[in-house]
Amino acid sequence: MSETTILIVPGLRDHVPDHWQTLLQAKLDNVRSVPPLEENKLSLAARVDAIQRELESISGPVILVAHSAGVLMVVHWAARHDRPIKGALLAAPPDLEASWPAGYPTPQSLQANGWDPLPGTPLPFPSIVAASSNDHLASLEAVTRMARNWGSELVNLGAVGHLNPAAGYGEWPQAEAFIRTLDR
Repeated sequence: MSETTILIVPGLRDHVPDHWQTLLQAKLDNVRSVPPLEENKLSLAARVDAIQRELESISGPVILVAHSAGVLMVVHWAARHDRPIKGALLAAPPDLEASWPAGYPTPQSLQANGWDPLPGTPLPFPSIVAASSNDHLASLEAVTRMARNWGSELVNLGAVGHLNPAAGYGEWPQAEAFIRTLDR
């Protein structure tokens, strides 16, 4: 790879040992990750601030690699900050208007913590949205709408669930191909 730094932006579950983002960080050179929050875990403002702090410590080009709620964090970050970003891989964004299964935050708790409304303007950098046709946190239609609003290239991965260990993803080699595309 080039001198570009890859910044991993995990979702609300932060760093899961068998997650493709964690495995990617261990595999590639020049990769950093937004550290987990110790408190205020649902606070969008705290999550956006954590992304900004990590970016302030990186000089040179950056590619963001976000999964799930991490995608929403990146979109909110981009609406508030103007640091140049080389590109972003945005995998399996959840739909804030969907009914999520038990064990996930409620729409009301997310709204109370600043997640809604989700910015719907084009991102100021190239981006790839990797979507699933059977994600329990967002329909393909909802993700297609998000990608269109953000000016992102949409890639339908097929029936890959939420693209996490529960859906059988540990290793996800396609992420590296998407990163190489963004790094050109």
